[in-house]
Parts: sequence; structure tokens; C-alpha cells
Amino acid sequence: MLRIYNHYISRTVFLLISTEVLVLMTIFYIGAFVRYPDDDEMSVSYETFAHFFPEAATFTLIILFSMGAIGMYHLVSRPDIKGILLRLMPSMTLSFGLMTFIFYLLPDIHLGRGLLGVTMFLAFPALLITRCILLMWLNLEILETRAIVLGTGMKAQECVELCKINPEQKGLKIVCYIPLPGEEHCVDPSKIQMRRESESLMSLAKRFNANEIIVAIQDRRGSNFPIQELLECKLHGIKVTDEADFFEREKGHLRVTSLYPSWLIFGGGFNQSSLRSAIKRSFDLIASVILLTVTLPVMLIAAICILIENGGPLIYRQERVGRGGETFMVLKFRSMINDAEKKGKPQWAETNDPRVTRVGSIIRKLRIDELPQIINVLKGEMSFVGPRPERPYFVEQLCNEVPYYNARHSIKPGITGWAQVRYRYGSSVKDAIEKLQYDLYYVKNHSLFLDIVIIIDTIEVIVLGKGGR
Repeated sequence: MLRIYNHYISRTVFLLISTEVLVLMTIFYIGAFVRYPDDDEMSVSYETFAHFFPEAATFTLIILFSMGAIGMYHLVSRPDIKGILLRLMPSMTLSFGLMTFIFYLLPDIHLGRGLLGVTMFLAFPALLITRCILLMWLNLEILETRAIVLGTGMKAQECVELCKINPEQKGLKIVCYIPLPGEEHCVDPSKIQMRRESESLMSLAKRFNANEIIVAIQDRRGSNFPIQELLECKLHGIKVTDEADFFEREKGHLRVTSLYPSWLIFGGGFNQSSLRSAIKRSFDLIASVILLTVTLPVMLIAAICILIENGGPLIYRQERVGRGGETFMVLKFRSMINDAEKKGKPQWAETNDPRVTRVGSIIRKLRIDELPQIINVLKGEMSFVGPRPERPYFVEQLCNEVPYYNARHSIKPGITGWAQVRYRYGSSVKDAIEKLQYDLYYVKNHSLFLDIVIIIDTIEVIVLGKGGR
């Protein structure tokens, strides 16, 4: 894993994106030479490169964005030509539409139909071949990390279960488990490795050619905890990873059962500086104005459909908890019948909630019901990206039952968020705990880079109709 602005990106995905950037930039310039073979300005020179760079960069970024929105950078299985084709074709179609729209708005970087057609024609087979070759090469375990898990108890078993989620995705291989005296064994006995007499962790790591040690034990206060041996491993270039850091890196969440106050206080992240807040607020305003402009026709159609099916009111106002525990009225298109809570007691919304109208089920699936919250963002009550705001009734309940739940209120809630694109629709306290783990990851690591990643993932969820991964 590589860490970019506190967010973890797999080395496979980073290498894939980097390679495809080079391929697309090269394809663009080849297309320009093919389209204008007799143009004196097309001589191979620095001036030619600089002249076409804005167009080439725009062309490359739009295709990468479209591929990300169709989910082509979520590698959960072995490379399959048919699967790549089924994702690449709609990606290129979306790219063509976006480029046509952007070049219409920005005529100074307009490509012209001829050059756009040539570059798109060349890009499709180039990306298909590049992706097939690169993923097959990466599948040969070249970038694989070999890890030793220190511990054989419940925490070690949690690491095993995490690695089983996507067993075909390369990146991490647990080579053995090292038990501590008196510890229960909850992992595969065949992988438990007893140390030879006087064998240190350093020697064991060399014997298994391991480059990482994952510390997954319950009690670290006893004399059996090998603190000096772990220090020796770290000083010799072997990575030593705490279980909480392991789950943050591999799963993209902060596992509540693995957290302890000192880790939260003295660890990195949770930076709420004025500069960070100013950048986020600027991004919120720009993104909200763009989204409002683009989706205004969609909101008008949704409003008409709601009125036709179920009458008014169009907008549903509900009290939610925001930053610092302050409450505000969130705005949503009404997707349920009137008087959905006739008994007066708040209820968890369910996946197939019978209170949802036919129009409501559609606008919920496409996230159209959330669009009026753009007004909340412009007013400063919400951010474009952040933890989803919850109702005071549930917040009080969850703060009493779930450790660290109130930490999610240290930043503004958002229209979309990390938990929304990584976890299914929540309808219980258990789901709230699972989503909290993703919310805490966002609170700890939020940045402009992560906000852009979440927006692209949100588009993927809407386009592919998935409720998170």
C-alpha cells in the first residue's frame, strides 16, 4: 500500500493508473500526428508538446475519471478480458460524452471531431492491451507483501478473515503465525510456527523471507511481549504494523474493537487546522454550485413526479446533528408517504422500507433525494463529503452504546461519505457501528484528495446501482 495524503492506495492500482496515464498521453500525441501529418506545427519538438499539453491532459484525466466512475480501479478478481471489455466500453462512451460537453464549454482546448475520433479510436485497444498485460504481470505475486502475524488469538483471526474477503486480489500473504506463551489458538494450526530454540523474530523473518510483522495480540503488558525483538526487526528494515494500523490500511476503516485512547491521541491524522478547513469549504462551494447547475433539470423532473404520485410537500425537513453536536434541519426530496412516523417514534430506514413510494424508491437508488442538501452545504451546515448526519434520537442512543461515536461530529456531515461508498445501507445499531469505523477513518484522514476519491466512488455506486462495497 502507498499512502497519499493519509489515504492508502494499493501499489497495484497506483502502478495501473500511472501506466495508463503514460499510455493515454502517448496515444493523444500519436493521434495528433496521425490527424495532422502535413502540419508544420506537428514537428517533434518541445513547442509541439507544450502546445497540445492542455488538450492531452484533459483527454487523459477525463478517461481516467470515467474509468474510475465505472469501477475499473477496484480490482477484486483476476484479470478477465470479457470483464475488462464490459467495463471499458461504457467508460469510453462516458468519456466521449464528457469530452464533447467540456470542449463545448471550453472552446480554447477544443480538439475537433477528427482528432477526438482518432484519439478515442486508438485509446480503446491501447487501454485494453495495457490493462490485460499489466494485470496478468501483477498477478504473478511480484508486488506481494509476505507478512508474519505475531499472535494466534481472536485478533489474529480477524486479520485472517480480512485477507479472505478478496482472496484473489494480490498484495498481502500471511506466511505464518507466531504464538505467545499461554495464548489461545484461533487460526489455522498448520500455519502456526513455533520458534526454534533461541531463534529471534529477526531470524524467523529472514527464514520466511518476510518483510512485515503484524502485531495482533490482546495483552501487550506482560513480559512475554517481545518489544526488543520488534525494535530489532524495525531497525533492520522489516515493517512492524499494529493491528489497528493494519485494518486502517487494508480495509479503509478504524476497527472500533482495536482502538485505544492513546492510539487516537498520539497517532497521526485528526488534523482540523484552519488551512484544511478553508480548503474543504472552498471545495464545498465550488462542487455544490457545479452540482446544482448540472442537476437542476433532474431535480425539476423529480419534483413533478413526486407531486403527480403523492402530492405535496416536495421537501422533507428533518432535524439532524451536525458539527459539534449542533442540530440543523436537513433538506431532502420526500421519498416516503406522508406521516411515515405516525406513532411519533423515530424509526431506522430499511433497505426495502414499505413506507417508501414508487418515485421515492427510484430517487433513493439514484441518490436524487439527497440533492436539496446542496442548500445545506451552501449555508455552511454541511460539507459536500463527510459522515452522514444522524437524528438526535439515534445519536443519543449510539453515543451511549458505541465507543468514540461522538468523534464523527468533529467535522461537518456530508451529502456523501466514505461509509456510504464502502458499506451497504444501514438500518440498525450494528450497521451504525460498522459505518462508524469508516466515518472515523474519514475524520482521521480527510483531505481534498480523499474527497475526490469519494465523489468518483459515489458516481460508481449510482451508475452501477451498488450500495457500497
